[in-house]
Amino acid sequence: MSVYVLNEELVFPPPEQANEDGVLAVGGDASVERLILSYALGIFPWPHESLPLLWFCPDPRFVLEFERAHVGRSLRRCIRRQRYDVRVDTAFDEVIRRCASVARPGQRGTWISDELLRGFVALHRRGYAHSVEAWHHGALVGGLYGVSLGRVFFGESMFALAPDASKVATVAMLGNLRLWGFRLVDCQVYTENLARFGARSWPRARFLTELRRALVFPTRRGPWRFPLDPVQALAFLKQPATNPTGQVSAQPSFLTDQSER
Repeated sequence: MSVYVLNEELVFPPPEQANEDGVLAVGGDASVERLILSYALGIFPWPHESLPLLWFCPDPRFVLEFERAHVGRSLRRCIRRQRYDVRVDTAFDEVIRRCASVARPGQRGTWISDELLRGFVALHRRGYAHSVEAWHHGALVGGLYGVSLGRVFFGESMFALAPDASKVATVAMLGNLRLWGFRLVDCQVYTENLARFGARSWPRARFLTELRRALVFPTRRGPWRFPLDPVQALAFLKQPATNPTGQVSAQPSFLTDQSER
């Protein structure tokens, strides 16, 4: 199967036409408009050294459902000790630069190009890209970033300079996204870390169907502020689903202000 060569026109081929390696297209740019279009179609950029920008839609797709999220015992203990202060959208530029500079074999963060970095920073300025950060004694020690459209969060990369820092940020994010009615987190491709959180492989067709359903809802644009701290997010994430969509139907009792902050 051939790979589509992009030009200045804002268009992608159908995502189902990706080859066996998940590559759909090559070229184009990392403009805000192209990035938004790609994620809405279930396509994501994945820079590879010495190659033009590549665009992927792999089959299978690695997805995390909130009702299947798993938080291990040691991580639960870490969260309850409240070692880290989790903040949102206060240091996006620093988070993505840390993700780009931390070398991790088999993970995509190492290949974040300057062009893509600028594109995600521009997405953040427009309210579509977000960082979730773990701070310790005023220092940024871990975090993650990704893109939000409709009720889907597309996870991009994470880093940690202290034990469990990015994992605590992930749990805080999951609990708050579930509170806001998000449907799923797109983890894109398999990683052992996300598999421990309960992510699993979906056929691409299923992922694209669920994505279209989730994009019917309006996008919660940033800057974000999480109503739940990590301890509260953990508690809310553990509540059982009470309706067919996998979402809990009631707000946690410890919330007194249910408005978006």
